[in-house]
Amino acid sequence: QVQLVESGGGLVQAGDSLRLSCAASGGTFIRSYGMGWFRQAPGKEREFVAAISWSGSITDYTDSVKGRFTISRDNAKNTVYLQMNSLKPEDTAVYYCAATRAIWTTRPGDYVYWGQGTQVTVSS
Repeated sequence: QVQLVESGGGLVQAGDSLRLSCAASGGTFIRSYGMGWFRQAPGKEREFVAAISWSGSITDYTDSVKGRFTISRDNAKNTVYLQMNSLKPEDTAVYYCAATRAIWTTRPGDYVYWGQGTQVTVSS
């Protein structure tokens, strides 16, 4: 059983930066999993944000965050990160970390473990 705990969310102004962290516990090392970040805004469906492969050699992003967000992982620390720069009000959402047994994927249905989420609010 993989337990994922997100942190680093908060209230920021447009143009600011945040770094989200996702720490895995439960005796399982995340190096065996592809990892992803998703977000869900009020009244909207959960959407893919970024994904990273087991080794970190493959990353993928939704178009709206390309060039602004960077996903990375430190398997030694069992942690995945999402660096978010140039934040916009439309980035406001609850951000979720997830783990997949696939090398990497953008499809939420392929993720088997999910964190509880961390709120990111960007004011204009």
